[in-house]
Amino acid sequence: MTDVFLNRFADTPLRIGTRTSTLAKIQANHVADMITKFAPGIPIEIVPTQVSADLWPGDLAEIGGKGAFSKEIDSALTSGRIDIAVHCVKDVPGDVPLAEGTAFGAYLERDDVHDIVVTRDGVALSDLPAGSLIGTSSVRRRAQLSIHRPDLRTERIRGNVDTRLTKLDEDGKYAALILARTSLSRLGILDRHHEILPLEFHTTGEDVSMVPPVGAGVIGIQARQSDAPVMRLLDELNHVPTARHVLAERTMLHMLRGHCNSPIAGHACTTADGKMSLFGMVFNRDGSAFVRSHAWGEHTDPATLGARVAADLLHQGARNLITATRK
Repeated sequence: MTDVFLNRFADTPLRIGTRTSTLAKIQANHVADMITKFAPGIPIEIVPTQVSADLWPGDLAEIGGKGAFSKEIDSALTSGRIDIAVHCVKDVPGDVPLAEGTAFGAYLERDDVHDIVVTRDGVALSDLPAGSLIGTSSVRRRAQLSIHRPDLRTERIRGNVDTRLTKLDEDGKYAALILARTSLSRLGILDRHHEILPLEFHTTGEDVSMVPPVGAGVIGIQARQSDAPVMRLLDELNHVPTARHVLAERTMLHMLRGHCNSPIAGHACTTADGKMSLFGMVFNRDGSAFVRSHAWGEHTDPATLGARVAADLLHQGARNLITATRK
């Protein structure tokens, strides 16, 4: 297989498409390092692409939802300007198909899925005074925060992670940010004080919990299905347990037909006895109404598990919650 791959790129580098942010380029270089270990000597070129979502300061729904994170990269992939594309799976929409003729050939082993609270002075979220302003662009985070701390205010904050942290430190507007812990880890700034929010959902009156989004902590690598050598390479890089967890989560998401303004959470994992667990939730905008489902299944059939959880959520009224968030 290595010989076939080397022959494919004997006269041209393997071109890796990615967004232009520091974090995105770190992730692309991580993929490049993995490929180099598998096929030493292969020429690799990182191709950063400016995407619509990174330039837009407003509501993503106004420019096509989460698809704005990838449409320019999709175009580069389908036209042959790049050979693979590196994505954070949580940013890949569940209500629209991938670009025609492409597929995810590999999911890398999942990183930390926790959300964290970052403040300037290390104050815990529970100690922030009523009326404090929290910066987050995630409707999922806003809904869950409102369940436990309805006295806090939230405001959309766009931009890359490092840009958001600069805003927190320098303009004094925000009391705290809610971010993905894996983002700080990949940027090498986990030494910054932060509070880790628990994953397990619980009710009002307890500490804030934060069920993660579908695809949290996972890097996905997309390629043209017709490019057999590249697809075979990606199969070598694929982390099978993570791929199964992502399939369960994204099957649920696809059946729910959520959009970028739908507060949806979902997390799959393998239990100690080898079963697969999937927990899913759908919220309204302020978290005052929600439905939740938790089921277990065989790890060899993640799609069925995802469908079961989605069906249960829909039976409980998830469609009405999702439809309401379109307004």
